[in-house]
Amino acid sequence: MNNDEQMSRVSKQNKNKKPKKRMKTWKKVTLWIVGILVILIGVGAFTAYYKANQVANDVYKASGAKSVRNADKILQEKKPVSILFMGTDTDFDGRSDKGRTDSMMVITLNPKTKTTTMVSVPRDMKVNLPDFPQYSPSKINAAYTYGDAKEAINAMQEHFNIPIDYYVVLSLGGLRKAIDQVGGVDVVSPLTFSFKGENYVKGQLEHMDGTKAMWFSNMREQDPQGDYGRQARQRLVLTALMKKAISYKTVLNTAFIDSLSKNLKTNLTMNDMLQLALHYRDTNKNIKSDYAHGTNDNEDGVSFQDVSGSEQTRISNVINNSLK
Repeated sequence: MNNDEQMSRVSKQNKNKKPKKRMKTWKKVTLWIVGILVILIGVGAFTAYYKANQVANDVYKASGAKSVRNADKILQEKKPVSILFMGTDTDFDGRSDKGRTDSMMVITLNPKTKTTTMVSVPRDMKVNLPDFPQYSPSKINAAYTYGDAKEAINAMQEHFNIPIDYYVVLSLGGLRKAIDQVGGVDVVSPLTFSFKGENYVKGQLEHMDGTKAMWFSNMREQDPQGDYGRQARQRLVLTALMKKAISYKTVLNTAFIDSLSKNLKTNLTMNDMLQLALHYRDTNKNIKSDYAHGTNDNEDGVSFQDVSGSEQTRISNVINNSLK
């Protein structure tokens, strides 16, 4: 092989090598970019989780109630769970007292059937308080006043023979903030009325901000069904809120959680909330509503709603069946 042929061959080899070098350089740059993005995303996710976890720790409070079953194990195994939701009108309009629970609702989430069942109970329902026999019979909304979430859970479990796995206490102010944080909720009003400067029209779909939704779910005097009508509107608002809020993005939304920190108490840990958001989010596809119906009863000058034995059994079956 002469010199010209050797030089030509070397030149061809060099030309063939250059693209490989460029390809290697391109790969390195791409890997660096991907690596940096992964780190940034990871740091962002960790920061969001860390901040949300801090707030979750602030709102956490163990119930101390009687444990009917192992709630943590049930959640880990993605089985149906029950939550006692209690609404108060404290932390709003200058009120700072503990108060009573103006609304009480048992909510069950069944990932197998992709169903949420919401059952309201009358705030004046007559019950015996397990740990306060001296104040029994009493209205169910007084259980929280006497013994916090512990007594409310124990009374509900005993009265209806149902398991309560978790609880959530949320004030009216907290409800307003939660709705504002998710961008409002869409609700169809079952009746026409005006309350606290807000107007509602029967049958009309309305996009409500926190304030409008709060007063919509709080009005009682103008409703022909009284407290039962209010319960129905509360379920409508909570249904709309759950459809938008049961998401891991919402759980990790620091602004959302932080807005509730002064208005919320629960025995759900951050990990519990993530489990619900990740594995129970499809339960909002089918939402069933019910309520315990009582009759007027007056005892020693105190007005109660007396839920009969047959109605107790019916409600017990509705809740227990929803947990299967």
